[in-house]
Amino acid sequence: MSTWKQDVVAATEKAFRNQGNKTKAAGAFAYMKEIAPFLGISAPDRRRLTKTEWKKLRTPTSDELGDAALALMRLREREYHYAAYDLIETFIDATDEYFLAEHVERLLITTPWWDTVDGLVNAAVSPLCYRYDATEIIDDWSNSGNTWLIRAAIGHQRGWKRDTDIERVFEICDQHWSNQEFFIAKAIGWALRDITRIDKRSVERFLKQHPTKNTVATREAQRGIARSAT
Repeated sequence: MSTWKQDVVAATEKAFRNQGNKTKAAGAFAYMKEIAPFLGISAPDRRRLTKTEWKKLRTPTSDELGDAALALMRLREREYHYAAYDLIETFIDATDEYFLAEHVERLLITTPWWDTVDGLVNAAVSPLCYRYDATEIIDDWSNSGNTWLIRAAIGHQRGWKRDTDIERVFEICDQHWSNQEFFIAKAIGWALRDITRIDKRSVERFLKQHPTKNTVATREAQRGIARSAT
């Protein structure tokens, strides 16, 4: 009898079989700095194809979901890595309070690049941090020294809108303000830009309190300020 992980991998491979486009694959491979080969399947097609196959699966346990997502992340082509966070999003109600620490952290550092990290933030980190008290794990990521875990920590409230704990986001941004690593600075800028949609003045104050230069983060935050009417 097969495991749920095996069923997921088989279903996903079936969904993607003969669906690739070599021209699109080559373009994506180059654009993503050759982080992994691509099949050449667009995001809408990827989601449509997997939805058809995954609806045949039973609801997993939290650990089964995490193990299956990791199995997809360890496959060769990038579309499988994207499918890993699609899978979590599809079965998000099967997760428990330990899912972030026991599964998502491993996924964030498996063949990591901004695309999979941001996908996991949107599909897993943000909704699970909203659902559970994740203060300790987010602090661990923020203090880890790992670019991708830090990026996830900075973005952990993405999409919370007026439920955003602004001071908490500012605390993490402040911790990494002097870090000139592009993917961290960009994440700070995006987090500040998102806050301008609900409290532009607080972001203006934050920037005034941080006169030392973080060009990338400041530029993104100022774009948000310029676009905000509040």
